[in-house]
Amino acid sequence: MEPLLKITRIPMEYELTIQHARLERSQSRPPVVEISRQRGGFKMRSQPARLNLDTYEARNSISPSTRTAIYQNAQKGIRAAGEAAQSYSNEAAQMRWSRPGEGGEMLSQIFEQRVQMPTGQFQLTFLPSAGVDITYQAGNLTTSYQMDRLTFNLKLNNSDVEYIPGSVNIEVTQYPDVLIEYMGTPLFVPPSAAEFFTGETVDTVA
Repeated sequence: MEPLLKITRIPMEYELTIQHARLERSQSRPPVVEISRQRGGFKMRSQPARLNLDTYEARNSISPSTRTAIYQNAQKGIRAAGEAAQSYSNEAAQMRWSRPGEGGEMLSQIFEQRVQMPTGQFQLTFLPSAGVDITYQAGNLTTSYQMDRLTFNLKLNNSDVEYIPGSVNIEVTQYPDVLIEYMGTPLFVPPSAAEFFTGETVDTVA
């Protein structure tokens, strides 16, 4: 005897989509090299020799300047005042030690001393009395040379790196189900009525 019921189980169906984690790097530009040049050069500095002639003292000995003339006259005035004071002191001493009645004779002697011609040694002086001050400064020559300079600057354009996490996607295409089918034939009462049912629609009026 065959079973009257047929039970069919339909399992669940799903689609599983897995996307792995990854690193994505954006498109980067090529590196750039910058070159700068600094020019050198040759430098030369020349300082010629110098001869300095200072004739101030020589000209001063011949024709004194205003400042020098004032100083020399002041020194002469000091010496003349000293000599006059010494002369008056000597004359006063002579008058003090003279005897009574010899005053007239002493005065005559003093006057003769004043008007007498100076005696002694005279000094011969050549002009100019001072020489020329000569100073010499040697010449100088300095040179400097600097080579050209090249500077390289490398610029790397680092691209951005993006991290994309992984994902799991589940899509259900068929839910689970149970199908129950009746495999037997209909039971007719009375059984003789089965011949009238062949599968078509029966329209019978009682």
